[in-house]
Amino acid sequence: MKRLQIWWPLLFALTLIAGMWIGFRLRKNIPESQGFFAGSKRSSLQEVMNLVRTRYVDSVNTDSLTEDAIEAMLSKLDPHTMYIPAVYTVAANEDLQGSFEGIGIEYFIINDTVHAVNVLPEGPSDKAGLLAGDKLIKVGDSIVAGAKITDDRIKKLLRGEAGSPVVINVLRGNKKLDFSVKRGTIPKLSVDAAYMINKETGFIHLNKFSRTSYEEFMRAIEKLKREGMKKLIFDLRGNGGGILDEAVDIVDEFLDSSKLVVFTQGLNTARRDYRCKRPGQFETGELVILVDEFSASASEVVAGALQDWDRATIIGRRTFGKGLVQEPFDLTDGSQLRLTVSRYYTPVGRNIQKPFANNHEEYGDEVYDRFHNGQSVAGDTSKHSGRAFPTLIKKRLVYGGGGIMPDFFVSIDTTRFSTSLSSLFYNRTFSKFIYNYYLSNPQYFKQFKNASEFGRTYTPTEDGWTQLRSYALKDSINLSAITDKDKAEIEKRFKSYMAMQVWRMEGYYEVVNLDDASVKKGLEVLQSR
Repeated sequence: MKRLQIWWPLLFALTLIAGMWIGFRLRKNIPESQGFFAGSKRSSLQEVMNLVRTRYVDSVNTDSLTEDAIEAMLSKLDPHTMYIPAVYTVAANEDLQGSFEGIGIEYFIINDTVHAVNVLPEGPSDKAGLLAGDKLIKVGDSIVAGAKITDDRIKKLLRGEAGSPVVINVLRGNKKLDFSVKRGTIPKLSVDAAYMINKETGFIHLNKFSRTSYEEFMRAIEKLKREGMKKLIFDLRGNGGGILDEAVDIVDEFLDSSKLVVFTQGLNTARRDYRCKRPGQFETGELVILVDEFSASASEVVAGALQDWDRATIIGRRTFGKGLVQEPFDLTDGSQLRLTVSRYYTPVGRNIQKPFANNHEEYGDEVYDRFHNGQSVAGDTSKHSGRAFPTLIKKRLVYGGGGIMPDFFVSIDTTRFSTSLSSLFYNRTFSKFIYNYYLSNPQYFKQFKNASEFGRTYTPTEDGWTQLRSYALKDSINLSAITDKDKAEIEKRFKSYMAMQVWRMEGYYEVVNLDDASVKKGLEVLQSR
């Protein structure tokens, strides 16, 4: 009897476990079952998915069905809530991280051949000895020349964990060479230009707000101050936003004390104030912000805060109008949900989110509608549909409800080439020609001291024009009968694209800005002060 008393608890536990297992087996073929510990309230979506999985006539990819169902549900919310499948999460977050792991080259695929267009200075490929103009034959054991190579495939072969080695076989001239490259962390810079336009005016272009943007911005500010900067043109055109904290830190460099930069609030999210918290590097210098219809989100936080505090003059065209804040939620299968959790408001209380209904396509097209209805050309009248707010210092009226209105409007450039020539640029034919033309004349272009000198003194030659026509014809683009206006525009782009090939993005902006209407207006405003 004593022995039975000792084993009785164990026997009871085994009997209970066996009963639970038998019960689970008996229930597992019931489609609407959600498990032993499920509550009585079941999701209709989950019930349908269970029925499809267990009773449908054919095999079904339920993962794909789930993604479709999620996207259909999110389409009824705002345009910026987004579901990212697991396979795309790394790429989707790469821009925000500000870096990736690879070998540090830019490349073109021309006639099934991968060309190293540029090699990152001090990057893994540069240290290994690769040069611009090298043609890649093999990456590791994979042949990449003449094999219908795709951009996705070459990217997968070149990228990998930092520190991992890969052997690159290239053709340089008539010689085949092998280089052992140790992959590293490659920056995706958000500050792609920082230079002095004149003796006292600096220029910075920021293309996004990533985790490294504030650090990059501070290096740019410190560099320009050493070169004598007293005034600044800060270009946010085309900047679609990114990480809010980075935008707040950048604004902090322009405002003093503990001024409010932005605040956020939502139905399920308490108000949160973002304030200045440190002495800024440029709190008193004259400041101009350049914006356009593609400046969005964090860019609008910067422009809105500095406009509300009467700290900067905003020049350009009305910004995109995105006043919603997304928070990323990592899901168990590796996918991610970027869910809108709050709205942001400028210091005076403006929410500049433009109206949206359930039609997300119309919401995105609104930017292009501005060109057709004249708002991007003749002036923007949308401010009359939004509530007016007085600024905090000068009590000027600013408006909410659809983007940041500039203090000085600059029309979009309508003198560019005709749409019949768009394929020359959209198919990258022009960029590939510039690369080939540079490789044929490297010493000639190296004679220029810098991009600014090149932009002021270089004139495209007739020989270059003849070569471009022949090159474009290979892609079925006929340039023999274009108008003088189109030819002039192409020649302007020849200078800016060549400057980008030789001096990278900073060189591009140094040349483009020589004839940029918004930059000229910015210089005019700064000169008047």
